[in-house]
Amino acid sequence: MDLCRTILEKGTKKEDRTGTGTISYFGYQMRFDLREGFPLLTTKKVHLKSIIHELLWFISGSTNIKYLVDNDVRIWNEWPYEIYRKSKEYQNETMEEFVEKIKKDIHFAEKWGDLGPVYGKQWRDFGGVDQLKELIQQIQTNPTSRRLIISAWNPAEIHKMALPPCHCFMQFYVNDHRLSCQLYQRSADVFLGVPFNIASYALFTMMIAQVCGLECGEFVHTIGDAHIYLNHLDQIHLQLQRTPKVLPTMKMNPNVKSIFDFKYEDFMLENYNPDKAIKGKVAV
Repeated sequence: MDLCRTILEKGTKKEDRTGTGTISYFGYQMRFDLREGFPLLTTKKVHLKSIIHELLWFISGSTNIKYLVDNDVRIWNEWPYEIYRKSKEYQNETMEEFVEKIKKDIHFAEKWGDLGPVYGKQWRDFGGVDQLKELIQQIQTNPTSRRLIISAWNPAEIHKMALPPCHCFMQFYVNDHRLSCQLYQRSADVFLGVPFNIASYALFTMMIAQVCGLECGEFVHTIGDAHIYLNHLDQIHLQLQRTPKVLPTMKMNPNVKSIFDFKYEDFMLENYNPDKAIKGKVAV
């Protein structure tokens, strides 16, 4: 909410790639102590199911939306649908019809559901390097290292991606037996995207801490272009009228010892009592 107020008070109007228009502010940092609760917004309901499935999808190395679609997660559908709409194979299908084809037709999904070498590919295969595997090995064997890094920003493959990474660089830090993570996000849709990003990387930090036998420290969120789309202003003003509540608690299956073994059923959110969801259209 402080970020939203900062953008409204100090930001400037700026055109953007989508043609929607934004109020933009450059360079902002938030810190979340993961010992104080799980940082899932309480001033509007956030769809945790989508966050967990997307994170598991990144970790798996997959770049095809079929896994997400099969689990009724819609957050990545717009980008492949727009690519399909511009193709010669497009037959005036609606978004819903496109998604149904992804679900039921494996060949269609292979051709039109892939986003190119986005997050999962870079995390698990950046020029042949499994960054996630190496990160965990380094945390376990050399926790004082200043090279505990995963980068999703691969300039050689940006042109192949449906959407270049917005949350593009993370660094981990071990101190006093606690694991912290700082994320650099080049571009941040504050109303729709940022609540997901905060929860996703906080959860990712918790998962890595567990498999490395560490406690949780902080999630530090550093943002480059932090923006509110002009078609989200009413929603932001509504949200700013609400009062934040006590943060929920995230419980994870303590028996999971490998980052690659987590399943959706291993997560349990407790005491989440948010205000009602506020809808907004994603800018593509």
